[in-house]
Amino acid sequence: MKSQPDSLECEHHADHAVVQPNKSALLKRLSRIEGQVRGIAKMVEEDRYCVDVLTQVSAIQSALDALALQLLSSHTKGCVRSAIRSGNGDAAIDELMTIVKRFGR
Repeated sequence: MKSQPDSLECEHHADHAVVQPNKSALLKRLSRIEGQVRGIAKMVEEDRYCVDVLTQVSAIQSALDALALQLLSSHTKGCVRSAIRSGNGDAAIDELMTIVKRFGR
């Protein structure tokens, strides 16, 4: 096992745990999304106008999509690149395509 992956690499372990290169930025973004979700709950409790609530839902979906793209980029540049270099590229690419298909709505 590597001692510390560089900024764009993530190391696969047996349980698929990885070291996220931009963990603090990801957590900050998730905290903002969490706050947006709480805001929507408050809007529903206060019987706010449906269109206003739906607008906020759309904003959260966009924020989650941006987060997913950031994670996908890190995974591709780190785990997938590393797997290709080590001769395990086919499995990593298959896994990558499976996850990409989940986002094709």
